[in-house]
Formats: sequence, C-alpha cells, structure tokens
Amino acid sequence: MATGRDESEQARRLSSTSVEALRESGLFMLKTPREVGGAEAHPVVQMDVIEAVVMIDPAAAWCMFITAAVSGATLAQLTDDAVDEVLADGFPFMAGALRPGGMARKVDGGYQVSGRWAWGSGVEHSDWVMVPVFCDDPPLIRALVPTSEVILHDNWHTLGMRGTGSCDYELDDVFVPDRFATDLLGAELLRGGALHRLGLPGYVVNEHGSFAYALGRLALRTMSYAAIEKKRGYLGGTSVADRQVFQRAVGHGAIRMNACASGMAEALERMFDSAATGPPDPALVTEAQAAAVWCTDEAVDVVSELFRYAGGSAVMLANDMGRILRDIYTVQSHLMVSDVGYESYGRVVLGLDPGGGLP
Repeated sequence: MATGRDESEQARRLSSTSVEALRESGLFMLKTPREVGGAEAHPVVQMDVIEAVVMIDPAAAWCMFITAAVSGATLAQLTDDAVDEVLADGFPFMAGALRPGGMARKVDGGYQVSGRWAWGSGVEHSDWVMVPVFCDDPPLIRALVPTSEVILHDNWHTLGMRGTGSCDYELDDVFVPDRFATDLLGAELLRGGALHRLGLPGYVVNEHGSFAYALGRLALRTMSYAAIEKKRGYLGGTSVADRQVFQRAVGHGAIRMNACASGMAEALERMFDSAATGPPDPALVTEAQAAAVWCTDEAVDVVSELFRYAGGSAVMLANDMGRILRDIYTVQSHLMVSDVGYESYGRVVLGLDPGGGLP
C-alpha cells in the first residue's frame, strides 16, 4: 500500500496497488454485520485500524473507512437475496455519499433515479455505489447501483487528500430494482447489533476524529525522524532535534494527540454502551460528534506548528510534511467536523436540545 502512495497522489485516485492491498486486507468489512461475514468492530477498535492505515497511506485509510461505512450500512438493510447478489463475487468495494441529492421516481418494480453527488471517495475503483436520493414516498431512499451505471466527473483537483479520488458522480435515469432500494429514514435493520443501532451520526462519528489525530501523530513521527538530520541556518546551524523550542513542540503535540485519542475513545465507549439494547442516548452521540471536531482542531494546530520546523523543502509537493499539512487542512473542511458540532453539543449541555442529529 505504501508503494502506491505517490502514484495515488499523482493520479488523484487510489493506485491499483493500494486498492488491491485493501481488498486483500479485508478491512472493507470493518463495519459489516457479522451475519454476512463482517467484523462489525467496536468503534474504538475502528479507531486503532484507521490510525494504523493512516500511518501507511492517509488516502487509502480515508477510502477504507468510507467503503467500510457504506457497505456496512447497506448490507445491514438489504434483503437476503440482494445481499447474496452483492457478495456473489466476493466482498465489494463500495462508494457513496452522506448528503442526499437527485430524485427517485417510483416505477413498476423499482425506481428511476437521476442526480449528481460529490465527495465520491474511491468511486473510480468501486464495484457498487450507494446514493441517498429524495423521493415522494418514502421521502428518502438509499439506492445501490453497479458502478458501471455511474457517470464519473474528473473534477477532483484539490489542496490535499488528492489520492482519494473523491470526484463527483452522476446517475442519469438509472433503474434501481426494489431489492436494491431501502427507506433511508425508516428501514428495518435486518442485521447487526449495537453498531448499527447507533444511527447515521453515531455510526460514522469515530471516523473523522480518528483520522485527524492519526494525521497529527503521523506528522509527529515524520518530523521526529527528519529533525535528527535536518539543520537550519545558512551556515549549517544545529539539527532541528537539538533545538529546545522544537523539543517542546514535539512533547506538547504528542500529549495533545494522546488526549484526543483518549477523549474520543471515552466518548465512543459511552455512546456505544448506550446502544446495547436499543437506540443510543442522543446526547452521547452529539458529544462524540463534538469530540471529533475537537480532535480535528487539535490536529490542525499540531501539524501547523510542526510544519514551521520542516524547512524550505516542505513546500515541495512530494514532501511528506507538506502533504500532511495539505491533507489536514482539506479534511478539516468536512461538514462532519465543522464548528456546528460544538454548537450542537452546547445546546445539549444547556438543555435546549436532546442531541443526536447530523451537523
């Protein structure tokens, strides 16, 4: 996977090497219900997996947790016949979106779906694509289609996370059989336990926070290795690692990332436990969302501070620290980790809202 990292960055989509490594790893099954062979891993276990893959290739880690979330949610609700069809050739690579778009029109035996969606991480290498679509009755459906029926738009030209291939994709009056369409808001869970009872906000909240502090830890590791050899100053100077100001930045940054990991894990543990026998406590879901925002804010600060010591070479596109900086500033723009998370949790703390909603 690591050998495909540079290729992914240049091609603006996951390299074939990275895709094959992810397929062989089985990590796509991280959130899939156990009834169909998935891991259905605890959210805190997922944190550890995300971090481990980030340390190898952040773009691959991002696409990994996206497809894990999409496939897990989809396979928890499809009928047995539909699941058998989806898994007929092995566990697939799925892509999808959170934000609803387009329109589905009910026809005999299914729906005709048209629309365009953004942030299709990994869609160019996917086997299936899930789209949340507006409809008359029910008001929202989740439609699953083979990627061969999807129109891809090569518009992923970004500051960071270039290797994820998160381009726009479109359906133009595509027929979706009833067996591949589920009620997004009211469908019955046919498989899965507490993880799938969390609802969409709780189900995905661990991903973005984990990814962010993992990037922070990757920056710490990258700069710690580089600082031993790197010297600053026109006449040679001393190594960056020998400078006390850098030592303070590394120590402070490590403590901050450790605190993020601990705080995120604690929030997820309590949220997950609350879903042991039924729906989760909505206040705990919103607290976990705020924790993910906090992890991201802290990681942005730590990476930005470390970048000051990376030197002039860090502005080059191929530099590891430059790439990490671009990646963290790109992911912090995601709605899931916006300041709305703090606002929502503030309303919960003030007793103005029960919590539990999306940002």
